[in-house]
Amino acid sequence: MDLRINRTRRASALAALVTAGVLIATGCSSSGGKKAQEASDDISAGKANTPRLKIAMITHAAPGDTFWDTIRKGAKAAAAKDNVDLVYSSNPNAADQANLIQNAIDQHVDGIAVTLAKPDAMKGVIAKAEKAGIPVVGFNAGLDNWKDMGLLEYFGQDENIAGQAFGKRLNEIGAKHNICVIQEQGHVALEARCAGVKKTFKGKTENLYVNGTDMPSVKSTITAKLRQDSSIDYVVTLGAPFALTAVQSADEAGGKAKVATFDLNKDLVNAVKSGDVQFAVDQQPYLQGYLSIDSLWLYKVNGNFSGGGEKPVLTGPAFVSKDNVETIAKFAAKGTR
Repeated sequence: MDLRINRTRRASALAALVTAGVLIATGCSSSGGKKAQEASDDISAGKANTPRLKIAMITHAAPGDTFWDTIRKGAKAAAAKDNVDLVYSSNPNAADQANLIQNAIDQHVDGIAVTLAKPDAMKGVIAKAEKAGIPVVGFNAGLDNWKDMGLLEYFGQDENIAGQAFGKRLNEIGAKHNICVIQEQGHVALEARCAGVKKTFKGKTENLYVNGTDMPSVKSTITAKLRQDSSIDYVVTLGAPFALTAVQSADEAGGKAKVATFDLNKDLVNAVKSGDVQFAVDQQPYLQGYLSIDSLWLYKVNGNFSGGGEKPVLTGPAFVSKDNVETIAKFAAKGTR
C-alpha cells in the first residue's frame, strides 16, 4: 500500500515539473510564477539585480598596512557582484573606530561588517546598531567575542589555534628561542597569536612590543633586541610588512636569527621564495573581506547566515613555505592572496 502511494506521489511531482517546464518554455506562466522566477534569477545570476544596498565595512587598519588592501579587494569583489554600495573606513584607535560605526548607523546603512580588535570599546555602539535593526557581522578580529556581542556571523581564523600550529612548526625546524613581535599592544588577535605560539613551542618565547605605525622604530627595536641577546634564533612577526622589516633587522644585527611570520602580501611571497622568510601563515584576508559583504547581502535578500549564529567560518590557518609558495604566487601577484 505504502509503495503504491509513494509511486503516485512521485508521478504527481514529475508531472508538476513537466508542466512547469512547458509553461516556462511557452511563456505561459502566471504572474506569481513569473515573480518567483525573477527572484530566483536575482539570487543566482552572476551579478545581482536585487535592490541596491549600502554596507559599511569598518576596520582597525593602520595607515600603510598592505594587509588591509587584500581585505578591501575581496569586499569590493563581493560588492560588485551583489549590487552593493560599499562604504569602507578604518581607524586603529578603538574609540575612533567606534565613532565610525556610529556614523554608519546615522547613515542608515543596510549592514555593517566590523573587526573587533578591541571588543570592549565596540560593545555599546554595536548594540546601538542592532537596536536600529542593522545586521552586523564580524571578521578578522574578535573570534572570542562576536557571539556574545550578538553578531550574526564571524569570518576569520582562530588566532590562538594558528599560534599553536606556528609553535609546533618552530619545534619541527629546531628553533630554540624566539621573540614574538606585537605591533599593537592590547589587540586581542595579535596577543592570541603569540599566546598560542608560547603554548606549544618547547623553547623560549618572549613578546616584544613595537609601535606598528612607525616602521623605522620597529626596525630599530628588533635590531636592538637581537644585538642584546644572541641566543634568539627566530623572529616571529604578525604581519607581512613587519616580517620584511625584521629581515632587515636580522641582517643589521649580524646574528643567526631567522624570520617567520603570520600573513602574506606580494613582497612577502617573494621573500619566502628567496628564503629571507622561512614560512608564513595565511588566513586568506581576501576571503574574509568577500564573505563579510556577501554574507550581509545573502542575509538581506534571502535570510541566510553561515554557522547558524553558533559557529564561526574559519578562513585559516594554512602554512606557506618554499614547498608550496609557487601555487599561490600568481594570486599574490594580483594582490588577492
